[in-house]
Amino acid sequence: MKRHDIVDEFVQEIIDGRVKLHEVERLVNGDSNLATVIRRRFLEKVLGVELKNIGTYSIDFNEVVGRNCENTIGVTQVPLGIVGPLRVLGDYARGDFYVPLATTEGALVASVNRGCKAITLSGGARVKVLRDSMARAPVFELPSVEDVPKFIEWVRSHFNELKKVAESTTRYGKLIEITPFVAGKFVWLRFSFTTGDAMGMNMVTIATDRAVKYIEEEFPGARCISLSGNMCVDKKPTSLNVVLGRGKTVTAEATIRRDVVEKVLKTSPEAIAKVNTVKNLLGSAYAGSLSFNAHFANIIAAIFIATGQDVAQIVESSLGFTYVEVVNGDLYISVTLPSLEVGTVGGGTRLPTQMEALKILGCQGSGNPPGTNALKFAEIVCATVLAGELSLLAALAAGHLAEAHVKLGRGGVRG
Repeated sequence: MKRHDIVDEFVQEIIDGRVKLHEVERLVNGDSNLATVIRRRFLEKVLGVELKNIGTYSIDFNEVVGRNCENTIGVTQVPLGIVGPLRVLGDYARGDFYVPLATTEGALVASVNRGCKAITLSGGARVKVLRDSMARAPVFELPSVEDVPKFIEWVRSHFNELKKVAESTTRYGKLIEITPFVAGKFVWLRFSFTTGDAMGMNMVTIATDRAVKYIEEEFPGARCISLSGNMCVDKKPTSLNVVLGRGKTVTAEATIRRDVVEKVLKTSPEAIAKVNTVKNLLGSAYAGSLSFNAHFANIIAAIFIATGQDVAQIVESSLGFTYVEVVNGDLYISVTLPSLEVGTVGGGTRLPTQMEALKILGCQGSGNPPGTNALKFAEIVCATVLAGELSLLAALAAGHLAEAHVKLGRGGVRG
């Protein structure tokens, strides 16, 4: 039987209700490439739509299903731009880098590119990774508040045993800290791990689960209510991640010469500093924001999509602060990302286009020693955020924001 006849046969079985969409792989002997075609053809037939662009891709779905996605029908394509060169002066990333940004927002790439130029002409962005740990926080119920201090002390005194149990599940994960939080008879234990070059969420979840089972076996009366107790904190904007950090805590700074501010950014250091104070500091405080910045999420999202990061973690990864002042007539600017959750192995980083994007940065795969590629990547991300923040503040100071979006966000067409 020819391939298109096989596809048509299974499409009809789905239409007749004899096969569910998630069952197609089983019926085609695990061939997810064929299953993807069948599901897409089913949608085309029952909905009367043509999905030729969704069906154009270089992905091998046999490598994707079971790791990255289920019930596959094809791909979504996002335009990919490049910014740079951006000079980064970090402990792991040193040199001039070109950074891929995947976005549908006109003017974003051009704006970040302008910031890269200003930073590079002024000597580069100095970057430091201050903390590095991924957290998972199970919540336990104790019989009474009287048991809570005993439980916390037991965890503290048995840290080495818990570390051994947790680390038995992973080659690269290392337990570095367990921080307790209490509400009545409930205790959250925030397990923090280093995770090598992986972002590490799955790694620490599996490791923490093993430690939880050990705790329940060894401490009478302790019962885990949930492996994730929302004190981790994953995919939610929280003050806890701002204060304690999650993933990489990174800061970047640059001193932009006055002549560069005037010629490249078309404004003055004083004007940019005032915009930052009134917009990012006063405005954010008045609005009750958890973080004070202009558009960290724009740059974080574009890099995450391009390089296969967990896109939902933009929520906490884009928390942070921008500081600006005029120093000896030049512009000093810094950005701080308390909770940047990135990796260069695992998850979406193994998809073909995302691997290529990481190769552009010189960060694809595991570093030597392990962990150094993810740290390098975090430094580049933070420096790029600095470039984006600098350029937007300059555009606001010069009154050019709307003009740029008319020109680059609407194709020059007003309306």
